[in-house]
Amino acid sequence: MNTSCSVFCGVSLDGFIARPDGALDFLEGDGTAEMGDHGYDAFMASIDAIVMGRNTYEVVKGFGQWPYTKKVIVLSSTDPDLAEIRSSGADVEHLNASPEEVVAQLALRGIHQLYIDGGATVQRFLRAGLIDRLIVTHVPVLIGEGIRLFGALEHDVQLKLVASRSFPGGLVQSEYVKR
Repeated sequence: MNTSCSVFCGVSLDGFIARPDGALDFLEGDGTAEMGDHGYDAFMASIDAIVMGRNTYEVVKGFGQWPYTKKVIVLSSTDPDLAEIRSSGADVEHLNASPEEVVAQLALRGIHQLYIDGGATVQRFLRAGLIDRLIVTHVPVLIGEGIRLFGALEHDVQLKLVASRSFPGGLVQSEYVKR
């Protein structure tokens, strides 16, 4: 079975997935529309594991209650403190490996459908040519600065639009696959 790496994220119209301090408050929009899952639950049901970087892990850990029931792989060159999250029953592990090594190691364990999360991690997997699908929900807000979803690339990444949906509150979701 081939491994597939997917991204599912919200982004401001000016391309940021978080504020400079990692805050995600702007993703809730202006508060006038119901929040809905916008396909998130179906997406999560389709994946085997989540791969995120250390910074994203620290932000998610700060949510209070761990939001994931799937295996989470935290990529970091230093050992993150996983004890507290594991004590709550979460399936979390640490890897210090390149994107290619992560995909290969997880495939050997039968983990093939990966959700790649976090700006730096998405950028690393994109540069490695490993992102197969992007589901990006644009929130109608400009925040001016923050953590970008996309960074420098060595070459163009050609994508094909396979779906586009709009939601109350002005959210627009686009789904792309790699050509």
